Amino acid sequence: MSKLSLRFRVFLFFALLAVGGAGIVALSLWLGYGRALATTADNGFFFAGVLAVFGIVALCTGIWLLFDENIAKPVESLAAEMRIRAHAGIDKQVDTHGARYLGDLAHAAQAVSAKLGETALQSAQRVADETAQLAADKARLTALLTEIPVATIMVSPKGQIVLYDGQAAEVLSQIHVPRLNAAITDYFLASGVEAAVRELHRTGREVALTLRSVDEAQSYDGRMKPLDGGGYLLIIEGAHASIAPEAERPLVFDFSLLTAHAPEAIEETPLRALTYVVFDTETTGLLPHKDEVVQIGAVRVVGGRIVPGERIDQLVDPGAPIPPSSTKVHRVTDAMVRGKPDIFEAGRRFHHFARNAVIVAHNAPFDMAFLRRHQARMGVEWTNPILDTVLLSAVLFGTTETHTLDALCERLGVTIPPELRHTALGDAQATAEVLVRMLPMLEARGMTTFGEVVEQTRQHGRLLEDLN
Repeated sequence: MSKLSLRFRVFLFFALLAVGGAGIVALSLWLGYGRALATTADNGFFFAGVLAVFGIVALCTGIWLLFDENIAKPVESLAAEMRIRAHAGIDKQVDTHGARYLGDLAHAAQAVSAKLGETALQSAQRVADETAQLAADKARLTALLTEIPVATIMVSPKGQIVLYDGQAAEVLSQIHVPRLNAAITDYFLASGVEAAVRELHRTGREVALTLRSVDEAQSYDGRMKPLDGGGYLLIIEGAHASIAPEAERPLVFDFSLLTAHAPEAIEETPLRALTYVVFDTETTGLLPHKDEVVQIGAVRVVGGRIVPGERIDQLVDPGAPIPPSSTKVHRVTDAMVRGKPDIFEAGRRFHHFARNAVIVAHNAPFDMAFLRRHQARMGVEWTNPILDTVLLSAVLFGTTETHTLDALCERLGVTIPPELRHTALGDAQATAEVLVRMLPMLEARGMTTFGEVVEQTRQHGRLLEDLN
């Protein structure tokens, strides 16, 4: 059977419908005629008609199930695998066994995928060769900036952080976790920054200023230098700190933020223009109304890429013993959380980290329920837009597929080191990598804005609660 062509296989479905339908009608007429003779009643043909209708419906249902299992589902699966290869850049073999009843289609798709992979590999090699010098130049610039006892921050015309070096990361981290695309006034008092910006615009020349942290616990001398096209360079003096060579964030930047123009409504914002905070929690149990958080992990995605170093890995004191069954899963013990922040302080820190970002999680209603339960005592409101990778998976791969995090990672070529599985940061990192691979696939399906994606996920609301 697996060697039959796809056209002949589809023909067989219709032939079975025709032959089966004719046979059912003939059998029904024969039974109805026999019933009429046996009972001398005139309802024999009515009985035959009812029997034929039920028989044809049953036949069509059975053939549809065969068609769905052997043709429709494999076609959907094959299309999803092709999109993964084309848009997520995953070198994954086409499942020719699952599509064995599609004739030569699966093998043709595998051949096309292999050819595309070869072409992409050649292109990648050329790009790698051409950018090697740029990488070397960046490394030299990073080393130079590390040795200079100043912190450098580039700010867009809208007051958003576009670049910061290792020195600046040390300064910013004393206040909050460093974040690309965050407002500079999230870290320094707005009064001093805005006064210096007005003076910069008035004179067009470098301006000296004193920067005070938003908690007013720290003060720095700085200089503000104008940039061509708007924005400015903020140089903080006397901020020298030793940065380890293996540090993950020696120079962090996204120059596209200099000219980014966000629409007024988030529904109209392109997916690539959004900032995402991808997070996960580990808890004492599975009941959000009574159990507590023991760990929060989060990473940021800006411009469609994960930003190195912009992360939260926070143990949380739940205020009660952690059940051994839960520790067995996430390996967080009572000794590890003793003396750590409670959920009210940790929640406020995460809330600031997620400011002006779309929150993303795998099975978001579960994790958000823990945070929203305590929001009054945290003194915050969780009003961020939310995306759930479970629903995104349903949109891209269909509801019949498995949508666990492990299944998604396997499907999209994401590797979770065993020691990081079921840790908050490890699962958040894996979910972020899944999201980054999904974004181009969503765009290729015509869902280019946040509103379009949310509209599609709502069609799968039976899977999870829609938190938007």
